[in-house]
Amino acid sequence: MTADRLLVLVLAAAALAWIYWYFFIVPRHAVGQAARHAGAFQELAVTVAAAYDPSVIRVRAGTPVRLTFTRIDTNSCTEEVVLGDFNIRAFLPTGTPTPVEFTPRTPGRYDFHCGMGMVHGTLVLEPG
Repeated sequence: MTADRLLVLVLAAAALAWIYWYFFIVPRHAVGQAARHAGAFQELAVTVAAAYDPSVIRVRAGTPVRLTFTRIDTNSCTEEVVLGDFNIRAFLPTGTPTPVEFTPRTPGRYDFHCGMGMVHGTLVLEPG
């Protein structure tokens, strides 16, 4: 094996090791954004543009929640948001704020995602 081929092989192995370390080993401690109280609801605006922003949402269990999703991209993947643990599926038209209201009861971490399951977020329910 020539030196240039050996160098390419070593660099490729290093790149693969870095990708594995970055995406699977490094811990992700997302603090999340807390919803604010507005009347009877905990409210938070969520922008959808190839990802959820914020992607980690903190709310209190037992208090009604209103998440207003505004989709600004035209990717068909993000045209629906699914909160499976709460039996919610909502269509998100581009450019139109879409409120999703529910009352979570049990503290814990709950995932939400797009209709295709490719874009993810987390809802963190703290004790009320």
